[in-house]
Amino acid sequence: MNELYITEISLTEKGVGYPFSIPAIGSLGTLELTSNVTFFVGANGSGKSTLLEAIAVAWGFNPEGGSRNMSFSTYESHSALHRCLKLAKGPRRPRDGYFLRAESYYNVASHIEELDAQPAFAPKIKLSYGGSLHEKSHGESFAALLNNRLGGRGLYLFDEPEAALSVNAQLNALARIRELAKEQSQFIIATHSPILLAYPGAEILSFDGGKIKSSAYEETDIYRVYKYFLNNREKMLSELGFDYGN
Repeated sequence: MNELYITEISLTEKGVGYPFSIPAIGSLGTLELTSNVTFFVGANGSGKSTLLEAIAVAWGFNPEGGSRNMSFSTYESHSALHRCLKLAKGPRRPRDGYFLRAESYYNVASHIEELDAQPAFAPKIKLSYGGSLHEKSHGESFAALLNNRLGGRGLYLFDEPEAALSVNAQLNALARIRELAKEQSQFIIATHSPILLAYPGAEILSFDGGKIKSSAYEETDIYRVYKYFLNNREKMLSELGFDYGN
């Protein structure tokens, strides 16, 4: 296994109200990372994206995403959790880094266009992505980031990267993550994708049940619910009130 850039995440103090009112956040002590690919899973509102965002900000990334040298803000929506986190760092420093936040990736693309419009910026930033992100579909722009911008030996934090990706694109993303992981990269990914979650040897941390705990792939709700639905589609849809004409 590659040496990790972040080895532990610790909550140094607890506040009142959000986000400490989220059970998995409020009960967080010290979380040890053991794999260079770690997944955060859990129901909506379980705290996985909140913690990932706090890790990103504590590391020095823009809350809305991008590389560490991006500094812009369209709306201050992130919590103060990053001020209460301590990140234990490994002996090596990453050469590259990126925080992909699916819901604000459009803002990152717009900021790149604004910077590239300034004469002082040469070569243009968008060239490292393979061209303008706004001239691609949402999914194509995500793929451009994975295939062009990320260069290996990096710390990569992804919040729901599957949001704009087709099934085939998720498979391609899985393969690209493997390539980058073999190039001394570390990933922490919040996801609802059973495809990404199937990454062999990944550490899966579940935020369900009020505490963050390690989970096997087959034990996650993502796996169990998708499998049950695909194997029992008509039954499950009937339970949801759909009428098959009976």
